[in-house]
Amino acid sequence: MFRLQDKDVLVIGLGLSGAAAARLLAARGARVTAMDNSDTPGLRHEAVELRDLGVRVELDLRLPPAGRFDFAVISPGVPMDSALVKELRQREIPIIGELELGWQQAVCLNISVTGTNGKTTTTELIEHLLTHCHKRTLAAGNIGKPVCSITEETRQLDYLTLEVSSFQLETIRFFRPAIAVLLNITPDHLDRHHSMADYARVKARLFENQQPFDWAIVQTEALAMLRTLGVNVPSKLITFSAHNRRADIHLDRSLLISRIEGWVGPLIDLEKTNLRGTHNAENVMAALAVGRVLRLPLEEMVAAIASFKPGAHRCEFVAEIKGIQFVNDSKATNLDAVAKAIQTMPAAQPGEPNVLLIAGGRDKGLDYHDLGPLLAQRVKHAVLLGETREKLRASWSLFTPCTLVDSLLEAVNEAVRIAAPGDIVLLSPACSSFDLFRDYRHRGEVFRQTVAQLQRTTNGAATADGPMNGGTVQSAGR
Repeated sequence: MFRLQDKDVLVIGLGLSGAAAARLLAARGARVTAMDNSDTPGLRHEAVELRDLGVRVELDLRLPPAGRFDFAVISPGVPMDSALVKELRQREIPIIGELELGWQQAVCLNISVTGTNGKTTTTELIEHLLTHCHKRTLAAGNIGKPVCSITEETRQLDYLTLEVSSFQLETIRFFRPAIAVLLNITPDHLDRHHSMADYARVKARLFENQQPFDWAIVQTEALAMLRTLGVNVPSKLITFSAHNRRADIHLDRSLLISRIEGWVGPLIDLEKTNLRGTHNAENVMAALAVGRVLRLPLEEMVAAIASFKPGAHRCEFVAEIKGIQFVNDSKATNLDAVAKAIQTMPAAQPGEPNVLLIAGGRDKGLDYHDLGPLLAQRVKHAVLLGETREKLRASWSLFTPCTLVDSLLEAVNEAVRIAAPGDIVLLSPACSSFDLFRDYRHRGEVFRQTVAQLQRTTNGAATADGPMNGGTVQSAGR
């Protein structure tokens, strides 16, 4: 454990992770200055609580305050090419992230999961699997619980199960997982990482401090990308893939098959679980590989996975109204996630598109044209909202009809107007939520509420007027 007593530390950003870092530092005897570039009622309330702990708080501050600092703890949302970070470097102030700080103060081994898609589901699945097998663990990190907030609890844990984002990996120094899981690497966050090569190298930092006795569990396709970039994985390796039968664990129809010595043969039938699609098959493969490393009994792991229910906002069935299904996939904030969601939706008639796609939000620098061929096959109409709607229409209108709207409420109404029985209204945005919503959860909740009101309106309709019996959600009901 790294000593913090009497250290002068600057904490940058007072969101969830920054506030947790400031509290931990103060509790361990550091002299803490915390800053944020905003000044909101929520931040003012946070500032009052932190000042009571002896933290100096500066709000509405764009550049670091004057003074000498032993190091700075930076929140994941602060870009590493910002003027603030450049000044810290000019002043030769070492920079780490909240993940690094929390790991330094934790006292148990960790299992860390990264990847473009599937991180949260796999982290929750590993936590569920370990708990079922009587191992003490907590899920933390990018999943919504800062590591700094649970360092004391790690004294009672066997393992810490961490979801780790590329933003967090930018600011590690000594962070080392005992078991590191890389699920996949597909285009995302290119507004911040600028190129796929840079993005992949940041993801690969998960392995950089591992030792030969640690473990890496890596999707075959992601491993091939890392090797092309000259990235070495120093630890023991297990590979998995839904598409490559030479992987240590692969998919054969609905069966997950192992080629691992001493563990050869079918492991689980996905048809006996609540998880569907090749992306979830790979999430399960990764969790099973973690269990294999920890020598958990296969029959116990199978029972745990069979009882697991995926979290909200991930291809979540919301309702069926007059033969039309509504699916909330608000967490799909990149093209690969949207593609997997569309492919998972059941077709009504062979060769006939039946998905009404609601998409849009804040741009992440992606090439939206890449989704075009799949849209042409499966998407009947795209309803687009948010800051990226014009860019999406320019990219997608050659492949499917597109309509622009101003709100999610209007998007649902427009999709309902077009939909017919057997169609699916799918919220799968391909963009971040921060233009119109607090986060992807808020966006998903608004979608759920809108569909629930539509259901009430439709059930109460006395006369038929189109496929939805005239059911249109009124804005006054929100």
